[in-house]
Amino acid sequence: MIALNRMSADPVISVQNVSKAYRIWDKPAARLTAPMQEALAGMLPGSTGRWFGNQASRSYRDFKALENVSFEIQRGEIIGIIGRNGSGKSTLLQIIAGTLQPTTGSVKVNGRLAALLELGSGFNQEFTGRENVYLNSTVLGLTRPEIDAKFDSVASFADIGEFIDQPVKTYSSGMAIRLAFAVQIQLEPDLLIVDEALSVGDEAFQRKCFARIGQMRDRGATILFVSHSSATVVALCQRAILLDHGRRILTARPKEALQFYNQLCYASAEARPQILAEIARADASPAPLAPTPALAALAAPPRELAATRPNAYFLEELRTETRSEFPPRGARILEVQIHDTENRGVNVLVPQETYTLRLRVAFEQSATRVRFGWTAKSLTGVVLSGAATHQAGQGFDGFDPGQEISVKFTFRNLFNPGTYFINVAVRALMEEPDVIIHGFADALMFKVLPSPGIARNGFMDCTVEPAWTATNAKSATPIR
Repeated sequence: MIALNRMSADPVISVQNVSKAYRIWDKPAARLTAPMQEALAGMLPGSTGRWFGNQASRSYRDFKALENVSFEIQRGEIIGIIGRNGSGKSTLLQIIAGTLQPTTGSVKVNGRLAALLELGSGFNQEFTGRENVYLNSTVLGLTRPEIDAKFDSVASFADIGEFIDQPVKTYSSGMAIRLAFAVQIQLEPDLLIVDEALSVGDEAFQRKCFARIGQMRDRGATILFVSHSSATVVALCQRAILLDHGRRILTARPKEALQFYNQLCYASAEARPQILAEIARADASPAPLAPTPALAALAAPPRELAATRPNAYFLEELRTETRSEFPPRGARILEVQIHDTENRGVNVLVPQETYTLRLRVAFEQSATRVRFGWTAKSLTGVVLSGAATHQAGQGFDGFDPGQEISVKFTFRNLFNPGTYFINVAVRALMEEPDVIIHGFADALMFKVLPSPGIARNGFMDCTVEPAWTATNAKSATPIR
């Protein structure tokens, strides 16, 4: 049992030594022949039986999607499960929900469970939304009168209009998940399991879902969900479970778990053993857990929130694999780094803090009208921001061969939580007015951490401080 779970003797979820293995066949025909060979191996004596057994075992290999996973979750907790693709997150949720049986181990769930595992799971594509509401609710244990009483609230929450009477096969993915979530929460479950499904909904629907999740938690429900959104995990969860290659390697505070998760995502094969050893030490000696965070902390005063803000740090494994170089033409960019106000190199940043992008450039030839610049891009390559020392046609003069200089760009971090890339370039006057004499696309990458209690949309934080005044007006002029 993990050391972090020092709670009551009656958890809502108890997962004990759960493993799940899938048999990977060498060829389709082996699905038929191997069981026959195994049966013969049990019937025939001596070397003949062993021969059939060996033939059967050569026809497949076992893939362990989960391996010896154990943990407990208490009533009222909101727990995030994180890990890279293929780490076993969805398999674990399916086993807890009862839609998949473990190969070994046991799972105990106390209370009524609702699960939202896959888009449209449990829906008959030919039935209308209305028919599927009645079908799924019946499967979940509600009687016809109970469904009749709840139907209007289900339809109102899903808010898909006249499509409620259209076949589900005509629904978009967002409409399907709206209806599925509305059906599940009508049960007022003791335990809600969500597998990344809410990410397909639009922002208005996501806000409505998270508000309902907050209400469920306030009345003592337990929430267990998979998410690749670090902001969501930090904002909602008291704990996060980190899976890696089917093994539970850490249960910790969300920030700590996400920091190790980021390290594993970008670690080289040589660095992984050291990181895993550090994670094992952290899991064996967990820090005291914080109280329930951000659904309540959203209303906390700024001074209290400031005390919970994370610190910037440097993550060695956070290295770009898409860097491309502009050929040097008399200059070389030797170094590109981001520094915090204490002159420490960092690549995991905190919102609203001030940082400096530093370029170290060596000149191999004389250069005139030299200007330096950088741009920041999203994961999809959208240019978000940037700066240059001069406009085109202007610049510094007087750089000589062998000279090395440092260029600094100071900026306030207005990037919202996410991953970003930086391009850098040195331009000069040569045979053409403005030529790149050296540069890198995707010179470095950096991440921005979420801030508890602060919600922002998009890439950049254009913070607007709300203000209002009140007057006594006898009449109002409508907006035209």
